[in-house]
Amino acid sequence: MEQTQKTKTPWVAIVTMFFMFAMISFVTNMAAPFGNIWKNQYSWGGMLGNMMNFLAYLIMGIPAGKIMSRIGYKKTALWALGVGFAGMVVQYLSSLVGAGTAVFSVGQDTVMLNFVVYLLGAFICGFCVCMLNTVVNPMLNTLGGGGNRGNQLIQTGGTLNSLTGTLTPLLVGALIGTVTDRTAMSDVAPLLFIAMGVFALAFIILLFVAIPEPQLESTQTIKQSSNQTTKYSAWSFRHLVLGVVAIFFYVGTEVGIPAELNFYLTDDPLCGAAIGGAVAAVYWLLMMVGRAVSATISGKVSTRVQLSTVSLVAIVLIVVAIVMPSTVRVSMPGYSVAEGFAMFQVPLSALFLVLCGLCTSLMWGAIFNLAVEGLGKYTPQASGIFMMMVVGGGVMPLLQNWLAGSVGYMGSYWLVVAMLAYILFYAIVGSKNVNKDIPVE
Repeated sequence: MEQTQKTKTPWVAIVTMFFMFAMISFVTNMAAPFGNIWKNQYSWGGMLGNMMNFLAYLIMGIPAGKIMSRIGYKKTALWALGVGFAGMVVQYLSSLVGAGTAVFSVGQDTVMLNFVVYLLGAFICGFCVCMLNTVVNPMLNTLGGGGNRGNQLIQTGGTLNSLTGTLTPLLVGALIGTVTDRTAMSDVAPLLFIAMGVFALAFIILLFVAIPEPQLESTQTIKQSSNQTTKYSAWSFRHLVLGVVAIFFYVGTEVGIPAELNFYLTDDPLCGAAIGGAVAAVYWLLMMVGRAVSATISGKVSTRVQLSTVSLVAIVLIVVAIVMPSTVRVSMPGYSVAEGFAMFQVPLSALFLVLCGLCTSLMWGAIFNLAVEGLGKYTPQASGIFMMMVVGGGVMPLLQNWLAGSVGYMGSYWLVVAMLAYILFYAIVGSKNVNKDIPVE
């Protein structure tokens, strides 16, 4: 009877982790479509919320790992959920006297004040998702007992992550509808309330769920290991250093493609925010499909081959999208207040950009796996460094959005082509471990 109890699957804890895995993408993917609201007031402000969200990773990446090592999975996750709830509340406060709202408005200064409040909320949410990212993957692996079962739980969580990434721009676009001078954060308040509710529910459930904390049992060993002096570190490995740059560019690519596409279609006279959000959602849906396909072929096709192939294909797709005339159109699913869900005419270039979701879906895992190969005891340090580099998802889309103001939406995608070219270089050449002489045991 005792043995049965020990091997019982902790389904409540697992489902809670799935909730949090889904929330990571749900919260992160709010920032870019919310930008449609603010760029209507400030042409330069569309991607600043996204930038603030990812900037938090740069600050919190390594501290989050240290916090988890000190207080454990459960307490770190509880803190993350509390921080996320606070971030949503702050973003909601920006809707009380939002852009384009006449009630209580006292002019442009009020609009700027609320924009600053929104950016603060996005920054706080960035701390939350960084901490959750640090916790959820190893926690699911632990709850699954490691091995194949642990990997299966992580893949399932990743699928839910892609699902919420699909729903978020769709929901934001449906709530915003057509962007006008009166479009404000209050239009998306229902989505913020949903997020608050899920954060609160996950916090309450996790509070009463027992979570195994194997890393706390070896705290003394970790301390002794950290006190040992060595002339090497994770930075001593060339393939890790090049991989850090690759992951920075990858997250910028993953976020930048659908974000700028959303802006592009929102400004298209035949589309609008709702249709733009729906089309961008297809990109995230295809990422979910790509992850599922990669999981089935990874046992037979090497990571290096997969990364090389999808990088090259993505480059071709984006170049075709750039040179494709905007007058050439194709039917894609969308949403409008008048017609509901239907097929709408969008530029054909949008289809090629959406298809890139199949390519970007497996890049994070592939780059990470190649970069930490052969690192041994330096792997935890490398993981913290990688978490910091998620800031690329804020920096590069912001740069792309700035370029769009100068060379047009589609012209800005040459920056994405350059980033993908580097990832292709990394897959073929840069990912090879040339520092095998460094002891890693």
